[in-house]
Amino acid sequence: MHLTNSTARITPRNRHLLRHSALAIVCAALFAVLAALVQTGWHPLHRLDHAWTDGMHRYARDHTAWTAAMQTLSDIGGTITMRTLLGIAAVWLWLIGARILAGWVVAQALVGWGAQWAFKLAFDRERPSFPDPVSHAGGPAFPSGHAMASAITCAVLVGLFWSQTRRGGRIAACSVAALAALAVGWTRIALGVHWPSDVLGGWLAAGIVLGTVTVAVELWRPGALARDVRRVNWRTRPRVQRVLVSPTGVTPSGVTSTGVTPTGTDRRNPDPAFEDATDRPDGMVR
Repeated sequence: MHLTNSTARITPRNRHLLRHSALAIVCAALFAVLAALVQTGWHPLHRLDHAWTDGMHRYARDHTAWTAAMQTLSDIGGTITMRTLLGIAAVWLWLIGARILAGWVVAQALVGWGAQWAFKLAFDRERPSFPDPVSHAGGPAFPSGHAMASAITCAVLVGLFWSQTRRGGRIAACSVAALAALAVGWTRIALGVHWPSDVLGGWLAAGIVLGTVTVAVELWRPGALARDVRRVNWRTRPRVQRVLVSPTGVTPSGVTSTGVTPTGTDRRNPDPAFEDATDRPDGMVR
């Protein structure tokens, strides 16, 4: 009898599932704790919310240029703008054939919108109130819809950009996205229409949506997101990178000795984005 020690191989897809499952679970746990503190009126949080919001309101009231800048930035980073960006990205992905990835983007926008209002109506928290407000907003306060929508949009756009660049570009993209989400959240506090805990709740709720939607799509269509990412990489690759050999190696039939035409098309594999039948959208070898 032969005994062998075997360990389960963690595939890239499993790592992808574990990473996004952890994101959703951790954010959900933190959101639940924050929501409980908000609902019970935990004194340290209550004091922090009021002190921060009151101080920002006094500053905004006395500095009209600052208030105008905050209002403009808040409008630019509003929920309509953020979801419009996601809609444009989804249409582009659909047109280039990345249908599952396009559906993932749409799902992030729609589930985010639905979750936002489900949370708002469930907690029904009042917004800050001042006798001389510098801005107005309707609906319940917790969580912040602006913070939630901007975080989801920035994360999705970074995710689409991630495989297109290397380490330096990824760091830059993450930095810009983080600053954008932070700036939008800050404007809601600066304008006196949200408590700081509303903004934090919006960011945590965004993490729940991002992780949950990604896991759901991955379980529904295993590997489809990765295949669509490879398709996007190929379709957006600079033309010069598709020319794999110089014209001097072309045979009379128009194919190089490696099987690649002068235009960069491999006669043995017309679409280099899909190296085998399992990677092709139709599942067939050409």
